[in-house]
Amino acid sequence: MIRREEFKVTSNDGIPTFHNVTDLARNTVKNSGILNGIATVYSHHTTCCVIIDEDAFDVVPNGLKTLQQDFIDALEKVMPTFNKEGMYNHPGPKAKKFGMEHGEDEKTCLNTDAHLRSALVGRSETVMIIDGDLDLGEFGQIYFIDFDQTRSRVRTIQIQVMGE
Repeated sequence: MIRREEFKVTSNDGIPTFHNVTDLARNTVKNSGILNGIATVYSHHTTCCVIIDEDAFDVVPNGLKTLQQDFIDALEKVMPTFNKEGMYNHPGPKAKKFGMEHGEDEKTCLNTDAHLRSALVGRSETVMIIDGDLDLGEFGQIYFIDFDQTRSRVRTIQIQVMGE
C-alpha cells in the first residue's frame, strides 16, 4: 500500500525557517493504516531540506532553537549567506533573466547559499515504520528547513508512506 499527502508551510523572510513536521508524518502514517514499511519526507524545493534531529528546547534571540542556530552557524562557515554581489558565480546573467521572467526580482535571485546548503544536506529523509509508528528513536524529530532568506514563501512538504 502507498499513501501520499502534501502540506503547506510558510517560511520567514530574513532567516532560515525550521518547521517541525514530525506530527504531520506521524498522522500520515496513522491515516495510511500501514503497520510496517517506510515513510519519506521530501521537499521538491531546491533551497529547502529535510533533517532528523532532536528538539533543543532553548531559544536564541532570533527565535530559532539553540541547536537550529548552531546548525546554521556551522553551515555559515562553509557556505556564507549571500549578502553581496560577486560572492558566488551564481546567478549569472542568464539565471537572473530566467528568474525575472518567472516572478523573481534582483534580491530573490541572490539565494545561492540556500541552493548549496540544500544540496549538501539533502532534500529528503526516510524513516522506518514499525508497528504503525515512525522509528525515530527517543529524541528524533523531523524538520523541514527553508534556507532561502530572500523572502517569505509558501512551501510544500510531501510525505509518502509505503508498506503493509
